[in-house]
Amino acid sequence: MIPTPYYLIDKERLLPNMEKIARLREGSGAKALLALKCFSSWPVFDFMRDYMDGTTSSSLYELRLGAEKFGGETHGYSVGWADHEIDEAVKHADKIIFNSLGQLDRFTTQSQGIARGLRLNPRFSTSDFDLADPARPFSRLGEWDLARLEQAEDRINGVMIHYNCENDDFDLFDQQLTRIERDFGAFLKRLDWVSLGGGIHFTGAGYPLDRLADRLKAFSDTLGVQVYLEPGEAAITGSTSLEVSVLDIVDTRSDDTRKQVAIVDSSIEAHMLDLLIYRETAKLPQSGDHRYQVAGKTCLAGDIFGEAAFEAPLSVGDRISIADAGGYTMVKKNWFNGLAMPAIAVRELDGTIRLARQFGYEDFVAALG
Repeated sequence: MIPTPYYLIDKERLLPNMEKIARLREGSGAKALLALKCFSSWPVFDFMRDYMDGTTSSSLYELRLGAEKFGGETHGYSVGWADHEIDEAVKHADKIIFNSLGQLDRFTTQSQGIARGLRLNPRFSTSDFDLADPARPFSRLGEWDLARLEQAEDRINGVMIHYNCENDDFDLFDQQLTRIERDFGAFLKRLDWVSLGGGIHFTGAGYPLDRLADRLKAFSDTLGVQVYLEPGEAAITGSTSLEVSVLDIVDTRSDDTRKQVAIVDSSIEAHMLDLLIYRETAKLPQSGDHRYQVAGKTCLAGDIFGEAAFEAPLSVGDRISIADAGGYTMVKKNWFNGLAMPAIAVRELDGTIRLARQFGYEDFVAALG
């Protein structure tokens, strides 16, 4: 039995997402690139590459990882490429995407020879979080002025538009894509490709996948462009859990209220940081009459995964499975408090579990000096 804590990537749960991506690609003609900013655990890349066209990145290191470990097409985007990065970035990328006209001007010479793109900000999005809203006031993410976009026309052949965030509403997607066609369609028709980014939750239960495929195909046919999608969460949603063990059970009181807290060998700050940032709780078991608050073992007072319910009372040594721990979690894990980094394990389609990676004290030391 693998010692906890560890992330468990389950291929049987990953497969339905991959099959939906393949179905969408077939029905729409769009290409799908894994967004490495969301999920970069390469031990399952060999499985995913059969269903996707490549990767899209947000930095030089992600770009290189996609090229070396995933293959296929590699789109290299960065909010700001540095002088010492651009030559290597161009070496690994099939398409280099600049965040601003200024970056394109600066690196026009160095990026000759491969496809180039620019980020287009339509000045609206589906994000409910100001922290993650690319259309927030004074956003630095992309160009929105058509005159500035047209200055780049002879040096780019595509654009990336990232404006969706966990958007499971097809009608809203349709309305906003219509706005893009209206506001920028004449410009987009002069390009070869358009990436609509990620954040479209099309692998969720009940999503009208065929309607999305038809809409994307109509967009592609009308404008004469190759459409790209950049699924991150949609690619891996529901596939990964964080497996932890109970270390202690503490009785706590606040006024007249009593609560039992199960302290586990993990941490929401160190191992599921995105939930803490967005003030969300982890997906914990919710069956049974025995209720506990599940908390991490760091010294942070608010290191709390959330409330859970179990069929039987918890004991020290019991294991708890925290669901949906793949997207924006494994990529943000850290060494806060010197906690042991969760291992990475993969459950194969035949049910066997293989340990893909363990981390030890040497990794902790290497990360800090």
